[in-house]
Amino acid sequence: MKRNDLLWKAALEDLFDDFLRFFYPNADELFNLDKGFEYLDKELDQLFPPDADIYAPRYVDKLVKVFTNKGEEEWILIHIEVQSNSDKNFAKRMFQYYYRILDQYNKPITAFAIFADTSKNFHPKYYERDFLGTRVYYSYNTYKITEQNDVELEASNNPFAMAILSAKLAISRQSLDDQRLFDLAYDLAKRLLNKKMPKDKIRKVMNFLRHYPRFENPEMFSKFEKEISILTEGSTTMGIEEFLLDQAKKEGLEKGIEKGIEKNTIDTALKMKESGLDLSLISNITGLSIKKIEKL
Repeated sequence: MKRNDLLWKAALEDLFDDFLRFFYPNADELFNLDKGFEYLDKELDQLFPPDADIYAPRYVDKLVKVFTNKGEEEWILIHIEVQSNSDKNFAKRMFQYYYRILDQYNKPITAFAIFADTSKNFHPKYYERDFLGTRVYYSYNTYKITEQNDVELEASNNPFAMAILSAKLAISRQSLDDQRLFDLAYDLAKRLLNKKMPKDKIRKVMNFLRHYPRFENPEMFSKFEKEISILTEGSTTMGIEEFLLDQAKKEGLEKGIEKGIEKNTIDTALKMKESGLDLSLISNITGLSIKKIEKL
């Protein structure tokens, strides 16, 4: 799974209560947020096993168990998919997720598709099949990041709105040079620090903003890291290696290291490399030489 996918998965967990309040203004009436959430990622993988091919596409999917205010044990499921590229089979896949989740849990389900791609024409909103009088129509909530209004996002004090604004800036990367991207991202970081949000939420959004934009020149990223550290006095963010390694562990990328099996070690190193980890860090963790990692 690539670095930006890991960042989305982390952001959805870190900011899930804000996610609910962002899409449902009456979230505190609908849901029992004090009971917390249960993330059913492993269960989702069992329902829809990922391709064993490490080069196959990976999807950012979350299945979350959320308690409602209707009763102590009343709960529903929220399925979220973040899609970063065009996919002609996307709507069909959303429908497949729905009927498999329904079959497994038989609970109310609502689904969200967050489109983090650059295509103006990609925005599938439903799946439909019709054959000899039998018809299936499945629609879901959609949210296209590039179509959102910067002013409205900026006016919000919801941390998830600032994460969306960060993602929108990163998505516009292809129309910006490194210096312009740096200036806009740095300015957004300063505005984030002035938001009326809990400090831990600011830290989590700052992590997302700090790592999501991709600079062409590695030196520009190092400069951005340094300036953000100065801006935050080194207290609100963690280094990219630590952050990505933490997420890599959650994804099970260190499994091969713990077993001490060479094949799994190589597979682990490759997955870490694809996630954006520094080669020297991968070498320190796996024991493989940098030259060998470069050849993977």
